[in-house]
Amino acid sequence: MKTLSFGIAVLLAAALAADLALIQPAEVAAELTAKGTHPAIFQVGPNVLYRGKHIPGSVYAGPASRPEGLALLKEAVDKLPRDRAVILYCGCCPWGNCPNVKPAMELLKQMGFTHAKAMYVETGFSKDWTDKGYPVEAGAAK
Repeated sequence: MKTLSFGIAVLLAAALAADLALIQPAEVAAELTAKGTHPAIFQVGPNVLYRGKHIPGSVYAGPASRPEGLALLKEAVDKLPRDRAVILYCGCCPWGNCPNVKPAMELLKQMGFTHAKAMYVETGFSKDWTDKGYPVEAGAAK
């Protein structure tokens, strides 16, 4: 029974990922140190996670699983050019269970963003970003 449940979870995660343009955490970390224009990065999960530790320069714009979170994201990205590189991330829980990334990506698609990607956080932000030594900063939403 456990194997069947795990298999279903893997299939659901794959289906979710198939709909989204993804970027790996290592690629995001590399983009932060690259010369030139950096992508606009938005955290679309719970504010408590953002206040704890977040990607430097990222903007809190969530939680996207709620209408008020989507409204915050829309306001945050509204003045960006639609061809600007945008990265969204959450990290509240394992990827297959995240309620925030898919609605946020759907909103950006509806708004006409052509270079939006979701950072694939397989397990959680702490394990997949912080524990790997990628840069973080702490503090309240700006």
